[in-house]
Amino acid sequence: MDALAVSVPFLPVLSALLILAFFRRSQPLAARTSVTFMGLAFLGAAVLLIHYLVSGQAHVLDFGGSWGTIWLDPLSLVLWTFISGISLIVHIYSVRYMVEEPGYGRFFALLDLMTAVILFMVAAADLITLIVAWFLVGVILYFLLGHDHRRPAAGRYAFWTQITYRFGDLPLWFAALILIRSYHSISLPVIFAQIQSHPGLQIWGLPVTEVTGVLLAFAAFSRSAQFLLHTWLPYTMDGPTPVSALMHAGIVNAGGFLFNRFAPLFEHAGMALHIAFAVGLVTAVTGSALMLIQNDIKRSLGYSTMGQMGFMVMECGLGAFPLAVFHLIAHGFFKASLFLGSGNVIGDARRHDGVPPDPIYTSVVERRPAKPSRLPWLVAASLTVLVPMVVIGLSHFFVAERLFYEQGVVVLLFFGWVTGAQALFAAHKMSQQDPWRLMMGILVSFVVVVIGYTLISHYFAHFLYPSLKESQGLFQAASIHMLSFDALVFLLAAIFVGGWALTFFADSFELGNHLGRRGRALYLMFYALLSRELYVADVYAYLSQVLLRWSRWLNVWLGWC
Repeated sequence: MDALAVSVPFLPVLSALLILAFFRRSQPLAARTSVTFMGLAFLGAAVLLIHYLVSGQAHVLDFGGSWGTIWLDPLSLVLWTFISGISLIVHIYSVRYMVEEPGYGRFFALLDLMTAVILFMVAAADLITLIVAWFLVGVILYFLLGHDHRRPAAGRYAFWTQITYRFGDLPLWFAALILIRSYHSISLPVIFAQIQSHPGLQIWGLPVTEVTGVLLAFAAFSRSAQFLLHTWLPYTMDGPTPVSALMHAGIVNAGGFLFNRFAPLFEHAGMALHIAFAVGLVTAVTGSALMLIQNDIKRSLGYSTMGQMGFMVMECGLGAFPLAVFHLIAHGFFKASLFLGSGNVIGDARRHDGVPPDPIYTSVVERRPAKPSRLPWLVAASLTVLVPMVVIGLSHFFVAERLFYEQGVVVLLFFGWVTGAQALFAAHKMSQQDPWRLMMGILVSFVVVVIGYTLISHYFAHFLYPSLKESQGLFQAASIHMLSFDALVFLLAAIFVGGWALTFFADSFELGNHLGRRGRALYLMFYALLSRELYVADVYAYLSQVLLRWSRWLNVWLGWC
């Protein structure tokens, strides 16, 4: 099995070398070689995962050097299977999609190298291998995004992404230096063992775990497009569509991996988890809001990814590390399929104007009532509020009663209740001839999804973190003072309930016609703020111009030009 484990990340490297050396000018051979080797890598990763499920033994592969080691543990094996599976789908999709593009063989070689680097990154058992792979992901992504040299915008945004990634690499490098200096080792298992035995070790008068935890969190923020470091993600949509899909296989969601890989450290870094929760919450709300006003489908999906990555980081901030990995995998498959199908959506939009049907036409020609009925508002409100609460609460109660004593789980259950209630509220707003049938169908689907999700996430969490003490340690590190926690939940509940009430009354009583001059002005101002993407990109553009002026002035003053 060790030989198979070594071959999994090296198979894509071998494929890239063969394509660049022999098949670069032969499109069929380049595509066939790349897809074949990627399929073998996926089968190898799946076999290793099954073998671990049977044997249950995690170990480190050492090639005799001080670095370049591979850690075969549940996290790396699961991500190996996920990454190679997504990459295989993207490879197969690219065979026909990229056939008319220049540099066909080079594109498949870059796909193979990107997959190999991500596989090395998620399985790195030492800091040097992790840092090198983390760095190379950004470099290869730059060439993939700028693959089409005829598009200046693609090259400009690829460079933008490269700068953001390099800026985000600095905290990871500093964290690695601090860990090496403090624990005199580059091996991650050794460092984690020393952290458990000496959690109070300090550097510069500060706890090592807190300092490195904050640095690692900021490195994750830049890679996962968190707020103020997010501007690169929506604009990478100018790159090839297969690259946008591949980005969800360990690139944009690498922040969730980084948190989980350093989970033993974050058990003693509560401040870093609190920062992650705040940043993730802001990013989730901002990304979801910006997604709603986009008129470009790929950019809309980009902002949707930003919102989902914010929610993933927020889960880490709550101590639900395995749930973040589950979210990473589920969202990766879901969003990759959306990107690969975006071309069909654009084609359908060009064939159909999308103009809503006229009520008179619907009533006269299609013989359907012009004003379908809805449920009574009191019944709808009761179902919206109570059913998600009961279903989510009971499903988690029967799986693990102790979860209700963890603050992070309570907050996650609250957001689950909000999501379920929002879905039922949206169903209530849909006009149907038989609203009871519609609502009952949605309720049954909701029950099935919640129960299935609860069971899968529970057993998946037990697979990643078999030790109950480790899971409880993460939740404990993420907890806050009880009074502050109660105030936080009350504030979130007030915000969401107020938003529902405003939406309900605006829809039922045509509140938009009674806003008045000042209300409409505030609405237009808020819309303009979102349409300009909160002016974050404009601020960065202005700062870059200031930096260029200062550099020109410095060059003249020093006599360099």
